[in-house]
Amino acid sequence: MLSYQHGFHAGNLADVHKHALLAWLLDYLTAKDKPLSYIETHAGRGLYDLGAPEALKTGEAAAGISCAESLFALDHPYMRALAATRAAHGPNAYPGSPLIAAHCLRAGFDRITLAELHPAEHDALGRAMAGQGARVYKRDGLDMAQAMCPPTPRRGVLMVDPSYEVKADYVTLPHALGQIARKWNVGVLVLWYPILRDGPHASLTAALRAEMPEIACFEARFKPARLGHRMIGSGMAVLRAPWGMAAEAARIAEMLENL
Repeated sequence: MLSYQHGFHAGNLADVHKHALLAWLLDYLTAKDKPLSYIETHAGRGLYDLGAPEALKTGEAAAGISCAESLFALDHPYMRALAATRAAHGPNAYPGSPLIAAHCLRAGFDRITLAELHPAEHDALGRAMAGQGARVYKRDGLDMAQAMCPPTPRRGVLMVDPSYEVKADYVTLPHALGQIARKWNVGVLVLWYPILRDGPHASLTAALRAEMPEIACFEARFKPARLGHRMIGSGMAVLRAPWGMAAEAARIAEMLENL
């Protein structure tokens, strides 16, 4: 259950899809002069080295951000977060979603709460987020979200990005998110899911729509990172997606599909 480490996959096309949409969402929400809560349940280590042996072994970053970066405008919030991370940590640095959030949110105004259960990843997350004003917990993230929602401030985003190593996630996540949605009736809930060759996401998205009929599923298909790789796309299910997000999601999906 605690074996997954994202360093092997950081910067792949699923990350590009997920992080570009997350950055757009947070940039949109911070345009309003009201504070936000950002809660992430499976935060990972927050900062990745794309020159590390793990990343080089899989080649997923080389087939991901290295190919896709030139497709984004420099002023896109995702590119701004990427540039700030490289400026602080070197040219091979890549931000996970906690650092994306920290760069997009407003220091001292918005509130960041992160959970990561893997001991080594949790320790690395604490180092990566030092000085960012985030609260970092070593606990089950969904339990944390259930306990703290609705948060203060009430406006905000819940980011759920599990590894899906535990196959029961496909069954349990929709109900868990539905419970949180009913408790936090103004929160924007975001769930990332992989699109694999054998299509396990189909039952997940059907269950999400049964729990929350108004949820939007933004998907992008792309070429496998290497021969035999099962992942052929990325999905972001968003409850209470703000105006304009569907258009941005379609634009990013078209970019990735044409790589």
